[in-house]
Formats: sequence, C-alpha cells, structure tokens
Amino acid sequence: MPLNKTQKQNIINDLKDKVAKQKAIVFADFKGLKVKNLSILRKEMKSKECELKVAKKSLISIVLKAEKIEADIKKMEGEIIMGFGYKDEILPFKLLYDFSKSNENLKLLGGLIKNEFVSKEKAIEFGQLLSKEDILGQLFFSVQRNLNVLKVRS
Repeated sequence: MPLNKTQKQNIINDLKDKVAKQKAIVFADFKGLKVKNLSILRKEMKSKECELKVAKKSLISIVLKAEKIEADIKKMEGEIIMGFGYKDEILPFKLLYDFSKSNENLKLLGGLIKNEFVSKEKAIEFGQLLSKEDILGQLFFSVQRNLNVLKVRS
C-alpha cells in the first residue's frame, strides 16, 4: 500500500533527525534478506549504539539533498537500508560488513562519513578494519604482556 503525504513527511523528518546526529551512514542492499535476519541485524546495531533504517530511495534522496549531501541514491541497486553510526564512524560499516559475510543477500553499496560520500569499495575497506574496541583490546594486551616481561626480568 502506498504511503500518503503525511506518512512520507514523517519518514523524511525522522531521517533528517538521524542524518543530523550521525557520524557515519552505510547504504546497503537488503533485497532477499529474511525478516528474521533483518531483526537480528537491527538488534545487533542497536546494542552497539547504531541504528538501522529502511526507507525508499526517493525519500532518502530528498533528505540528503535537503542536507546538501551529494550522493545519488537512486542509482544504487536493490532495496536500501541505512546503517547509522552515532558515536563511531567505522562501527556501522564493520557491523554491516560482518553481517554480510554470513548473509549473502546483504550487500554494501557505499556510505557517508561526515557527510562525504564513500564508494562501495571504501565502505567494504572500512568494514574490514578493526573496531576501536578491538584495537584498544590489543593495545591493552600488548601493554600488559610487556609489563609482565619487565616483572620477570626484574
């Protein structure tokens, strides 16, 4: 059933709020993804202070144009979901990329970091990076290991 003007305006207003708060947005095609898997992804995103939003390409384009963001969403293939990162620029890319490895129907299409468009290839590269938590964990482990070595030598 098509959306009426009020429903479309509500979606546009909601997306404008999310775009204004974001540090990064990932665009992905989710055509063929089962609702169960989409729900799992949505919960995972929410648990990491990110958010997942499904919207029509035309409404996304209206919002991005209003925010003076240059990205041609209408040329992207498939049905679009937007993964918003509010605290970390890389995390939404990583979450969607990791999820796509076990769900072939989810395909990264590109994204935005600080309102600058990044290509599909860059989005995948960002998804392959270690998260801040992983980097901090490795750093902590390395420092702890070096302290233990120093204790043994003393």
